Amino acid sequence: MKLCVFQGTFNPIHNAHLRVADYVLKKYDFDKLLFIPAYKPPHKNYDDSICVHRLNMAKLALEEINNPKVEVSDIEYKREGKSYTYLTICELYKKYDIEGKINFIIGSDAFKDIESWYQADKLKKLVKFIVFQRENNFSPLSYNYLREKSYDFVFEDLKFEDVSSTQLRDMIKANQNVSGLLNEKVEEYIKKNGLYEA
Repeated sequence: MKLCVFQGTFNPIHNAHLRVADYVLKKYDFDKLLFIPAYKPPHKNYDDSICVHRLNMAKLALEEINNPKVEVSDIEYKREGKSYTYLTICELYKKYDIEGKINFIIGSDAFKDIESWYQADKLKKLVKFIVFQRENNFSPLSYNYLREKSYDFVFEDLKFEDVSSTQLRDMIKANQNVSGLLNEKVEEYIKKNGLYEA
């Protein structure tokens, strides 16, 4: 199986995430694209109450894609505790008959700090990173030091879209219009559950 993983906090999942997924599905011949909402991101501190909401919102957003190759995985929710990517990738190798390496979608901002991740030296041997621009001052040359350290990665030429989950949470808190930035079902879910209002 040719597997691609899109892991993140998705707090909330938004249209830029879906745009990346659509791009990857059209460019690559993956058998499966797994969205994996992190249960407890190691670098962030989230209240337990938002965890299940992030998983539910991912499921709602991906209904819109309506592609049998795309799934939302609760692998990190079942494991609970801190969501370390290395442990998740090891579990996926056990679960699926993987052809080649698992491909891993990541933003350039996160990839820049990849060496700070748990078991990064082991992780880099297990995955190929598909890197998308997440910064205005993005320069591919600034990542050459990671290639020298044997990280396997490719940069994708998808135009930078200046939207983030943090920005959306701030907009919702300020009662600003987020239509067009979120999937309609996700927007309804946020309103119904009063998320990000305080």
